[in-house]
Amino acid sequence: MTQVDTAEPAQAGGGHRDTGSTTWRAGIRRAIRIASRPGPWKRGPVLAAVALLLGLFMLLHAWIPNRMGGLGSLAETFLPWFGLFIPVLAAGALWRRSASAVVALLLPVTVWLSLFGGLLSDKSHPGSALTVASHNVGADNPDPAGTARHLAASGADVLALEEITPQAKPQYEKELEKAYPYHTVQGTVGLWSKLPLSDTQPVDTKMDYGPLADTKPVDSKMGYNRALRTTVATDQGPLAVYVAHLGSVRVLPRNGFWTDSRDRGAQALAEAVAAEPNERVVLLGDLNGTTDDRAFAGITSQLHSVQDAAGDGFGFSWPAKFPVARIDQILVRGVEPTSSWVLPATGSDHLPVAAGISW
Repeated sequence: MTQVDTAEPAQAGGGHRDTGSTTWRAGIRRAIRIASRPGPWKRGPVLAAVALLLGLFMLLHAWIPNRMGGLGSLAETFLPWFGLFIPVLAAGALWRRSASAVVALLLPVTVWLSLFGGLLSDKSHPGSALTVASHNVGADNPDPAGTARHLAASGADVLALEEITPQAKPQYEKELEKAYPYHTVQGTVGLWSKLPLSDTQPVDTKMDYGPLADTKPVDSKMGYNRALRTTVATDQGPLAVYVAHLGSVRVLPRNGFWTDSRDRGAQALAEAVAAEPNERVVLLGDLNGTTDDRAFAGITSQLHSVQDAAGDGFGFSWPAKFPVARIDQILVRGVEPTSSWVLPATGSDHLPVAAGISW
């Protein structure tokens, strides 16, 4: 009788089942590991959050309160520079391979371009009828005569100077008299022109204010007067020109970004421009602030920047060694800006700014 051995096939079958079970369990573990890994949409949540906050910060900058040490004005002064955070965040997003951070970066990129993208192209065009320039020559300028010669060589038809000291005034007048037969100096600001001037008067920018201010004689205030208004006679009719040097700003440990005197001056200047009967107006000067700053809303609602309309780039003018802000302004109404540029450095801590205008 032949005996059939059935043990081996059973063992073989059992071994086959063990291998399949092991493979199945290994597949489950592998799937769990893959599912638990942070995918591109889960990586970099902090980067994504920072990108969104940056975009909202630039978008809603007007809502940043000034009550907290002038924080709103300080942020608006350097608002274009917040765009430097975008490439830093982009590099971090690529390093982390974070799709969510890349998508979140679309917000600050879009906001920055909507605010400042128009400044990146050259908008100048030929055909200016008049060239105007403005320069804070600096009270500590070691070479007023050289600065004056440098400005005269610029070819400006109308030249505004701010921060003229009594000691330097004769030097500016001497060096500029040949190129500019007409000029006026009111306190620390002046205007030199190749065209006749008339109706010149100081503009009160509230540098001296309070109950006793109105009791002081006009002569005593002229020593620190920092704004003037005059009429330039052009071939196309009268042009009202304002020259202003608004109060300085300070970053103080207790007060934060202190802008009180500047803001008073900006309001007074806005009121003077609003009362100006001439439809053609040019404002030249060191306003100690950028046109993005809410403090100048009263001025920028009436006048527009030549740099925005006809410049190439941001036109930063201060400080001269490494400009980070355009606080020296040329603002106009009733005329057409054709070009805007920044002149080379002089002995001042500001750079001169110039523009071509037409009718």
